[in-house]
Amino acid sequence: MENIQSNSLYPCGRPLLSYPEPMKLVILGVTGSIGRQTLDIVRSNPHKLQVVAVSCHGNVEVLQQELALLAEACPDAPLPLVAVTDPLARAGAAGQFSNRLLGEGPSALIEAVEAPESVHVVVNALVGAVGLAPTLAAARRGVRIALANKESLVVGGELVKAAVFAHGAEVLPVDSEHSAMAQCLSGRTEHEIHKLLLTASGGPFRQISSDALQKVSLEEVLNHPTWNMGPKITVDSATLMNKGLEIIEAHHLFAVPYERIEVLVHPGSFVHSFVEFVDGAVLAQLGTPDMKLPIQYAISGEKHWPLPGSRLDLLKIGQLHFEEPDLVRFPCLALAIQAGRDGGSATITLNGANEVAVAALLDRKIRYADIPRIIEEVLESESIHPVGCLQDALAFDTQARRAAGALVARLSQAEREV
Repeated sequence: MENIQSNSLYPCGRPLLSYPEPMKLVILGVTGSIGRQTLDIVRSNPHKLQVVAVSCHGNVEVLQQELALLAEACPDAPLPLVAVTDPLARAGAAGQFSNRLLGEGPSALIEAVEAPESVHVVVNALVGAVGLAPTLAAARRGVRIALANKESLVVGGELVKAAVFAHGAEVLPVDSEHSAMAQCLSGRTEHEIHKLLLTASGGPFRQISSDALQKVSLEEVLNHPTWNMGPKITVDSATLMNKGLEIIEAHHLFAVPYERIEVLVHPGSFVHSFVEFVDGAVLAQLGTPDMKLPIQYAISGEKHWPLPGSRLDLLKIGQLHFEEPDLVRFPCLALAIQAGRDGGSATITLNGANEVAVAALLDRKIRYADIPRIIEEVLESESIHPVGCLQDALAFDTQARRAAGALVARLSQAEREV
């Protein structure tokens, strides 16, 4: 067996950054599910954590509510800087946040990372490729990045790796599957890894036929059986694209070749992932489906702080069930694996087309079954190129979105004419 390359993005076998308390946090995407749960963790640990900047897109009402609860729980902490990326929402919020309000648009995310005088941890809970630039900005600051934005690595994995290594930053994963692997790898090196096994719930359509998948409603797509997530990631879970993106993320995090990364469908979502080592030993991390654990584990620097919540009852579970994913009924997973193996701009094209298709489904312009068709057609139409810088990545992303948008318009028109 050939040696696995020793350039793991995850600090496997390397000492983690050490910070004084309270650790100072930037939370990007603070009004989303991960962002709000991060604030819950801060409110439970006011002496360990302090929020110095936050961002949201346009949900200013939720932002105000969350920051009011934060101020109540942490009365001695200064109020954080605020970035509102939607221009109209920012204009409406100008009087509420006064001199704490940062800029607008994607550049406000960079400002949220760079403006605070002191930052220890950037929690990137953004959704989509918009998360790449602030991840790179955080890497340039040389801080810990608690990464929930998998698209940063799908779109710019090599760019992130270069920035992290150049500036002494570190990336600790927030996705439950990659956090599980990190916990299994505590004290190990990447040379000890033989195989990574990601678990998947299977989503809401695990047991329905290919014919039935052609007719599912948006409401059925969004009815996830295990996890309570935002709409985009819920759709990705239903198509299994989320698992495909996680394979690409795992490849960049742990420097493991794609042929040694597998997916197991595990409907209970109690086993979050496995690591198989070169001697045949297999370690798994188990727990209830609760994102606060991986969020807190990443922020803390891989410490198991006390965390209220339900505990895993193995006697009640009784048995753990696993099965192979069906790549025929869920072609998005196969498309993602192939894009990862193709490398270069292929994963950017994959992600951009998927984001456009998912947004179209959520807007009821296309059907669930149109998503893989759009992605496959865009992948076939776009050439694969090397990605040398952020500008390259953004250009390929724009190109993929334009191509996917044209397909959405065509399918939407056909749907109206039926």
